[in-house]
Amino acid sequence: MKRGCILAGLLILAALTAAACSPFAPRPRTETAGALPTHFSLYDPAAKVPQRWWRNFQDPQLESLIDQALTDNFTILEAWSRLSQVRARTLQTAAALYPEVAGDGQAVFSRQHTEGIGTRGGEFYSLGLIGAYELDLWGRVRSENQAARLVEHATREDLNAAAMTVAAEVAQRWAQIISQRLQKRLLERQLETNETFLELIELRFRRAITSALDVYQQKQLVEGVRAQIPLVAAEEALQRHELAILVGQPPLSALTIDRDELPLPADVPPTGLPADLLAARPDIRAAGLRLAAADWQVAAARANRLPAVRLTADANYRADNVDLLFDNWLANLAGNLSAPLFDAGRRKAQVDEARAAAAESLAIYRRTVLTAIREVEDALALEAGRRANLDALAAQIDAARRALEEAGNRYLKGLIDYLPVLTQLLTVQGLERTIIQRRAELLLDRIALYRALGGHWTEDLAPPPPNTPEREIPLLNG
Repeated sequence: MKRGCILAGLLILAALTAAACSPFAPRPRTETAGALPTHFSLYDPAAKVPQRWWRNFQDPQLESLIDQALTDNFTILEAWSRLSQVRARTLQTAAALYPEVAGDGQAVFSRQHTEGIGTRGGEFYSLGLIGAYELDLWGRVRSENQAARLVEHATREDLNAAAMTVAAEVAQRWAQIISQRLQKRLLERQLETNETFLELIELRFRRAITSALDVYQQKQLVEGVRAQIPLVAAEEALQRHELAILVGQPPLSALTIDRDELPLPADVPPTGLPADLLAARPDIRAAGLRLAAADWQVAAARANRLPAVRLTADANYRADNVDLLFDNWLANLAGNLSAPLFDAGRRKAQVDEARAAAAESLAIYRRTVLTAIREVEDALALEAGRRANLDALAAQIDAARRALEEAGNRYLKGLIDYLPVLTQLLTVQGLERTIIQRRAELLLDRIALYRALGGHWTEDLAPPPPNTPEREIPLLNG
């Protein structure tokens, strides 16, 4: 027993004192993502990245929808599951840093009857421990574990990025639903206006003041507006279906959105500096972590080309009687040195593959950084252009309404035919619909800007609770 304890102690001591020097540990990278701009087109150098930006719209229903999506959205739930899988794989790689011990027991009973001799038999008992441990002389195991830990952190950043995307998509669907509702109400008012014009023209036609052509032209306008209403209603229904899926509900779920006007975004929020995105964007953080993980995979592949030392030990206790089982023992400690002599270039190819993967990760990191900067610049440029466009549209519709009023007066006096009135009516009504569309696009641009700026609010997300019967979706038997 004493020697067996010493044997187990040797394995533990080897695990705790093995000098893993990691001669191939990667050096910190100094590469950047290229020539980063010193500032954005519009920026405040003292700015802070906005956190839960949707609160700026001051709509409790929107806040409730996003909170529900961050909890029940299927993409986020999938991301949590992937994170759990990666964490389990990280624990698997960490387990290789410690000895592996297995137990073994056996009991054998035999009976044999020989005629003339009688019955003979016996029994045999054994109980043993088997241990194995690899001395991580070159840091291969630690490199693999470090790579796994970095991939785990990158997977959490993927979850953060998914949460930011879901929050933005919920806000976008919310804005589009309001926009479609406003379009429908506007079309209904325009239909009433056009029907009023039609009644006036028909009255003039009955009095032989105007021609049938004017009546047919106005009827065409009435039916054209009427035809657009079902399409707008259908588009609102589609947006509601998408929003329901985003919050983890069936498509026909009742979602409360009472707002009847689009919020006008305030001035452009502080964007900070381009370098701030390196810390604020989870997709950039994930790409950087995967780049570091790829470097550690190169270290593991290089260490795998060197000799490996593995210790194995077993302690067996055997006896012909269970009472004597622990009075007998047999212990064995062995060391195994394996070194690659010829593998047809397999390990070298693994190193080359790991280096190529690291180069790929570096390219992905650089692309991710520059894409993030482009997304911020795009959102800033679109918002600036959209605001200027709305200002011009406001002046244009004011002039168009004045022209419509003047054309209507001249038509009633018999100075002109109906075509100028119809032309101005089409212009005014088209501009009214365009302004609603442009205001919705301005709001969508602001949401895209908030999304592009990233943030750290996702760090507060908590993992979902275990599935409960009311959360589970029954499987369909096919």
